[in-house]
Amino acid sequence: MCERHAPLHQFIQTYTEKKRPFLTLILLLLSFFISRAPKHALSWARAPAACLNFNCMLILLPVCRNLLSFLRGSIQCCSRTAARQLDRNITFHKLVAYMIAFHTAVHIIAHLFNFERFMDAQLEANTSSLTHVLSVIGNKENESFLNPIRSNGTTIVMFTTVAGLTGVVITLALILIITSSMEVIRRSYFEVFWFTHHLFIVFFIGLVLHGIGRIVRGQTFANLKLHKPLTCHSRYEEWGRITECPEPEFAGNPPMTWKWVVGPMVLYLCERIVRFYRSQQKVVITKVVMHPSKTLELQMKKKGFKMEVGQYIFMQCPSISQLEWHPFTLTSAPEEGHFSVHIRIVGDWTQALYSACGGDKTEGQEAWELPRMAVDGPFGTASEDVFRYEVVMLVGAGIGVTPFASILKSVWYKHVQQNTNVFTKKIYFYWLCPETEAFEWFADLLQSLERQMTEKNMSDFLSYNIYLTRWKDTEAAHFRVHHEAENDPITGLKQKTLYGKPNWDSEFNTIATSHPGCKVGVFLCGPPLLAKALEKQCLTQSQAGAEFIFNKENF
Repeated sequence: MCERHAPLHQFIQTYTEKKRPFLTLILLLLSFFISRAPKHALSWARAPAACLNFNCMLILLPVCRNLLSFLRGSIQCCSRTAARQLDRNITFHKLVAYMIAFHTAVHIIAHLFNFERFMDAQLEANTSSLTHVLSVIGNKENESFLNPIRSNGTTIVMFTTVAGLTGVVITLALILIITSSMEVIRRSYFEVFWFTHHLFIVFFIGLVLHGIGRIVRGQTFANLKLHKPLTCHSRYEEWGRITECPEPEFAGNPPMTWKWVVGPMVLYLCERIVRFYRSQQKVVITKVVMHPSKTLELQMKKKGFKMEVGQYIFMQCPSISQLEWHPFTLTSAPEEGHFSVHIRIVGDWTQALYSACGGDKTEGQEAWELPRMAVDGPFGTASEDVFRYEVVMLVGAGIGVTPFASILKSVWYKHVQQNTNVFTKKIYFYWLCPETEAFEWFADLLQSLERQMTEKNMSDFLSYNIYLTRWKDTEAAHFRVHHEAENDPITGLKQKTLYGKPNWDSEFNTIATSHPGCKVGVFLCGPPLLAKALEKQCLTQSQAGAEFIFNKENF
């Protein structure tokens, strides 16, 4: 351990004595890196650079949604498990981004040590040392050099090279992209996330240009045959004066990053061209419904539009923003003559769309006054597989119930049309809502389904449970008097509303007991915490009784 790092070493020793194993391990790794980095800084920089090339090759692929939809449809018949992995594209995209950030940090720290060594070598007082001799090689015109710091070693030199300038630009772009992608930013300031995320264009341009300066240099292969380092490194004072050790010649390594990223960049460019073509196709808004819970329903038509249950689209309203595209799940069934979305008014963009569609007006909006919409999609999701299971669990949280509206409608149409290809025999539907307002638009659909299935003697086909998660039994006591009524006082359904959160252990046990040996598809559109709870239940409950297969919607 060199003297400059002695205080850190003493701090680590003191901290180790406090017997905190996890933090001690982290500090020991830090100590090892700092003690080794000055000697092996080039290796510490080159290894993460290779990892960066690989991860930057992967980062664009998960957001090529048309490519993923094509792959999902192609491999669906071969492997349903492989198709489900494609549904986790955003999770994979985030993991790759974390690795890019980690390797970038290691790469930068290692190069700071490199820069320190280059500076020290140029300013070294002992002019007869090997490091100084290597540094002064190439000081004359048209001579090869090893040390990229050619001046007196001022700090500004680091920022005057192509590698230095592009490195700063890449790092700043990456910091802005990652910080603006945090959950709190995306939900509260989506425009900040959306516009800042497009700095990836600057990031990739800087990445490709980063190596063209060839700042990392090494001895040429032709020169290695004449000047052999193993025998000549100890005779550096005689270089150029003896035949067996001529002056070494150096050259920079050619840039390699473009070979890794050019393929994904071309695929992503094709993706954007397809999206642009789709966005120019005419979309007609056939109906606008303003639901009481400030949920906007748009029914639309588009030539050649074909969908499956549970799919989603990206929508743009040019009069609001020329650049913003937002994903929305389709709530219509494939059997209907239109496609529809339900949009909860929660942000600036949705509020502007609500106003443009006449949401703030007392009288209805004329057709010619409706805003022009651009639609890209539809894109596939996990819910497409719902009819491949004999037993299905649908779990929606709040507005996350939208993909299941499409599924429930489609189930009804298939039974009305007496479609014998429907493999699904039983659907368990769970809807978790914090407040009663969220029920208003979807309860109408459930009431219609309940009435029609009763008429067709299909009451046992669909079992649904609706939960008010923020209500407790004490708060709902005044509703108890209505429980003797035929319909629920909140939803108007025959099935009574439940209060609090579901007991998933009991629910899974009941389903496993009722359907032993069956494959049960569990489909969720909801928050991560609920996803973890359900995924855990699927793993534990599959060990006894039915086999539960977890699927989650990702956008």
